[in-house]
Amino acid sequence: MSIAADLVSDLEAEAALTRTLLARVPEPELAWKPHEKSMSLAQLASHVAETPAWTGAMLEPAMDFAAMGDYRPFVARTQAELLQAFEQNHAASVAALRGRDDRFLEESWTMRNGATVLMTQPRKDALRQILVHHAVHHRGQLTVYLRLLGVPLPPLYGPTADHPSFG
Repeated sequence: MSIAADLVSDLEAEAALTRTLLARVPEPELAWKPHEKSMSLAQLASHVAETPAWTGAMLEPAMDFAAMGDYRPFVARTQAELLQAFEQNHAASVAALRGRDDRFLEESWTMRNGATVLMTQPRKDALRQILVHHAVHHRGQLTVYLRLLGVPLPPLYGPTADHPSFG
């Protein structure tokens, strides 16, 4: 299996779990924060939905936060907008990755903030780290927000207190 096909397979599996979780985000609570230093529910869920949109920048030689100028993170105003953004970003990410050759994905890629290099690694590793691991990290945070709001948690990688079996 090619690197791209393997990565797309992971992204598709994780997308199914992300959809399940984003569908549970209660629209009336979008402004809620568990702590004054925390993101709001809308900001966190929107970050999860927006993460696949980073794929395009990761197919360039480097991504420079300092060059992003007036970039503003996406923040959904409704649950429908949140789910729509995720679907569009995920579909575009998968389409951009399908068929990429292994040599391209093994090339070095750099994330920087101006002169400060944040990471340099093979593109395939950066893609997996950000599109899968980073997204899973924030999805985990989202489960804590939902638990604190009393939203029943779906079984993502296994049973939850709300769904004690896999069924």
